[in-house]
Amino acid sequence: MTTWVLLRGLMRESRHWGEFPVLLQSSIDAQQLVALDFPGNGILHAQTSACSVAEMVGYARSHLKQLGYAAPYRLLGLSLGAMVAVAWSELHPAELEKMVLINTSLAPCNPFYHRLRPGNYPALTLLLFGSAAQREQLILKLTSTRSHTENLQAILEQWIAYAKEYPVTRSNILRQLKAAYLYRAAPTTPPIPVLLLAAQQDQLVNVKCSLKLAQHWGCAIRLHPTAGHDLPLDDGDWVAQQIKEWLIS
Repeated sequence: MTTWVLLRGLMRESRHWGEFPVLLQSSIDAQQLVALDFPGNGILHAQTSACSVAEMVGYARSHLKQLGYAAPYRLLGLSLGAMVAVAWSELHPAELEKMVLINTSLAPCNPFYHRLRPGNYPALTLLLFGSAAQREQLILKLTSTRSHTENLQAILEQWIAYAKEYPVTRSNILRQLKAAYLYRAAPTTPPIPVLLLAAQQDQLVNVKCSLKLAQHWGCAIRLHPTAGHDLPLDDGDWVAQQIKEWLIS
């Protein structure tokens, strides 16, 4: 039985997927779906974050086995979570069937100024030194285009509550940043089918990163015209539909 594994990004935890896992599971009729927290985030916030993407892969593999989920896996990764998925496909390709990568970027294929838009460099200071409320407000501003949505304040308040319940330490933020910065993807094409999903209004990572990866790998890509970096938050229905259509194509 194939298991879908959902992998989140920097400073995020499984609860930040919101209602998306249920939506995806219903859309593609997935029998098994699990959203993981990495050490340093969510229920594992008291643990020390990995300093490398490869270590994150190792943790995910070990934890899935402890939970009783056996390979093969289908991975859905967002941002840093997508880097973990790519590294997994390099290190243990026999364990994977497919990958869906959302708004990711990879060195050396993508330049640093596309992987993190220069206008956001000052924001890193607030991520490291700001209060929980300031951090979450900034993250929501950088990752979502839903400024017009009525329930935006409710989302922000929920995220602040998560951050206060399971706080991510400054040292763990730095460790996760280090892992993302140091990871270098192999020059070869992933040995399994890949779908890239990217948001054209992503204010954090330039959409050119996904476009270049799609060209380099010769894989499928779908672009959302209005969503931001957190595509499952901005339009989870669209994400689920793209995955459904890709699976049956």
